Amino acid sequence: MFNRHELHGGDLMNPEADLHVIFHKALEKVDPVLMVRERLKIRGDTLEITGVYENLVIDLKAYPKVLVTGIGKASVKMAIAIEEVLGDRITGGAVITKYGQRGQLERIRVMEAGHPVPDESSVRGALELFSMAQTADEKTLIINLTSGGGSALFCLPREGITLQHLQETTEALLGCGADIREINCIRKHLSRVKGGGFARVAFPARMLNLILSDVMGDRLDTIASGITAPDSTTFGQANAVVEKYGIAAKLPEMVKEVLRAGLQGFIPETSKPGDPIFKKVSNIILGNNTVACREAVEHARRLGYHARLITSSLTGEAREMAHLFASMAMDLRRGASEMTRPAFIVAGGETTVTLRGTGLGGRNQELALAFLVDVLDTTGSLEGIYFLSAGTDGIDGPTDAAGAFVLPHVQKIIEDEQILPEQYLSDNDSYHFFQRTGSLLITGSTGTNVCDLQLLIVT
Repeated sequence: MFNRHELHGGDLMNPEADLHVIFHKALEKVDPVLMVRERLKIRGDTLEITGVYENLVIDLKAYPKVLVTGIGKASVKMAIAIEEVLGDRITGGAVITKYGQRGQLERIRVMEAGHPVPDESSVRGALELFSMAQTADEKTLIINLTSGGGSALFCLPREGITLQHLQETTEALLGCGADIREINCIRKHLSRVKGGGFARVAFPARMLNLILSDVMGDRLDTIASGITAPDSTTFGQANAVVEKYGIAAKLPEMVKEVLRAGLQGFIPETSKPGDPIFKKVSNIILGNNTVACREAVEHARRLGYHARLITSSLTGEAREMAHLFASMAMDLRRGASEMTRPAFIVAGGETTVTLRGTGLGGRNQELALAFLVDVLDTTGSLEGIYFLSAGTDGIDGPTDAAGAFVLPHVQKIIEDEQILPEQYLSDNDSYHFFQRTGSLLITGSTGTNVCDLQLLIVT
């Protein structure tokens, strides 16, 4: 292990700066351009792919036509690297990304669309990729680039469902506390391309789906709503999600009619395991939250911290997960943990927020604010505790922040300005609390997306 004193040229430890550095080092590890460059290699006429779980070799001589499609916040960066790797072997292509993330590509067209709620551009882009896939034959290789945000960006409603219906449904799902698997379960049953639908359109072409995963457990049927994977969910499960969260009144009548018709067997199910179309499809994970978390641990150790990864599959209500981190922080500070200080803990995943108030924020800011409230309510002091919760895509909810810090000096600001953090929390107004205390993390779009990171330092 490096000597921490030497690393900083004799300076004392700076946990606040270290949180910044570790977060960005983790992002670098899952940078889409670097990741694709490292994991895809051309050797003669073969394409070699090194995935997180499996490797694959494709004979390019068998495919005179190579199309590149893509959806997601990282699709442009992935496409930049694909152009570098494949060059003039690419015969055409297009990717759909979020507004403001356009990049310079030579052979692949870039389209922008709405996220997290789909818009008209989401439908136009989906129609273009749909039409492109329809032209493919057995001598076509389709390389599809999938990353977080794909479910909203790649939107082609089934017959009878309009874009407005999907927008209203998405809004209801995002605000009810449903997790990503539950949200995508409904999305898949309202779509022509989700739930294996894109693979069906592309058949009999050979399809290679390269994935930057933003889903815990890397479930292929959940990432981007499983456009190239068998779908194990059913209309029955989709209806159960509606009942579980009591959102029927918020859904358009046509959406409820489609879900009921599917439940009664009047509408065909999504593509299931065993369907022959999937024999022509390979789904390869190139990067995920675990990769980012492990890099955070390694860099923290290089900085001299006793570091540990507790999970890369964190789910649940943001406020409840905040209690977990607060408990760990307080145990470490009073010497009740087996870890030695200075300690660093990282977790990754994706929490949810049930909206109760009218404020502004995102799940990471809500988690950070609940963490602060918990620690102060229990011990009355933030001394020696440094915490960051942030989205790896640089976007937390409908805000310009990636997340927020909880730092010891914030306590003095709260006391001097007589701020009541509990009031902000009860109104789901974490953004304005952290804006007032100068504790937001604003990175801009990072071009990647592997869920969220929670970083905790206790000195």
